[in-house]
Amino acid sequence: MKININIDGRFKETEITVSCDAMSGELEKMIASLRALDLKLTGQKNNQTYILDAAQVLYIDTADKKTFLYTETDVYESSLRLYELEERLSSIDFFRAGKSSIINFNKIKSLRSDIDGRLILRMDNDEKLIVSRQYASYVKDKLSGRDE
Repeated sequence: MKININIDGRFKETEITVSCDAMSGELEKMIASLRALDLKLTGQKNNQTYILDAAQVLYIDTADKKTFLYTETDVYESSLRLYELEERLSSIDFFRAGKSSIINFNKIKSLRSDIDGRLILRMDNDEKLIVSRQYASYVKDKLSGRDE
């Protein structure tokens, strides 16, 4: 891989151009990481609104008709519904893990199979999450390089 950097004061915005002969899984992952750096979410905590980098979020879940964003150290409430967050985050390696949760694939530390085809994930903060049988094949395919 060859990387060219052109620093010029005339540029008002950073632009990244990728030239390749074919799209690879590795390249898609790099592009998703770049997009994640630019994507922001808002969350509320202690009557304040915080602006979060999407890449900071380990997972998102719903409880009692409320949506929560979990980072390594904090929990924020989101005004968006789970399906709205899923649409926004699907291009940067977030995936549906069950009826009420979305997980950041890049924040998974380890995983193991569980009964009935489910997966148990250990996140970067050592929290354990369950991927339902319905969504486990996505994780397995992604790990084997057969992701969509």
